[in-house]
Amino acid sequence: MLRVRVASASERRLAWLVERFEVVEDVDIFATPLLFDEPVVKVGIPVCQQTTDTCLAKAEAAASEVAMARSIGSELPDLILVADTIVEDPDDPNVPLGKPEDAAQATTMLLRLSGTRHRVWSASAILQPPGRDGEHRLHGGWTANLWTESAVVEFDELSQDRLVELVSSGSWQGKAGAYDLAGAAAADAKLIEGEEVTVLGLAPSAVTALYNAITSP
Repeated sequence: MLRVRVASASERRLAWLVERFEVVEDVDIFATPLLFDEPVVKVGIPVCQQTTDTCLAKAEAAASEVAMARSIGSELPDLILVADTIVEDPDDPNVPLGKPEDAAQATTMLLRLSGTRHRVWSASAILQPPGRDGEHRLHGGWTANLWTESAVVEFDELSQDRLVELVSSGSWQGKAGAYDLAGAAAADAKLIEGEEVTVLGLAPSAVTALYNAITSP
């Protein structure tokens, strides 16, 4: 049985991956979040770069956690998937809209996105155990390959009542840009360019690479 750890707290990401790979036999895809404080997003640095850098930091954290798990005799995964997503301000690629900390921030972000098109960046890395030759070398001999891709989403103009409804629903919690395209905001936003899985939080090329990794002999 090949064990694939999704190092994420996102139930939607896990559900999407499990459904995507349900036809593959002898694969156990499970999720446990990282014990990791994500870097604070910063104004003035391209959002694309910040997304990539944060994903690489998560990869290093995941490799370090594996070393700790090995030291106490825990069963280790065969592959680890980490990912990060940041929404780009509609008018400035150097202004990130990360995960809001409270309802006030969520309201501000949704007002900023209302009636606009914006780009969503997702980076995903696949970690491989020692002995494999990945692009990025990590703690304990693990390596990772990383992909960063984007999609464009268009928001309807949000009425005051609809804005209150979205914020009150709590659907913004843990979501970059304060919305969930596959959830509460589905009626207000649509994909214009790219793939929906990118907005969900996974780089499509990484999903393809993961599929190839678990189905190759």
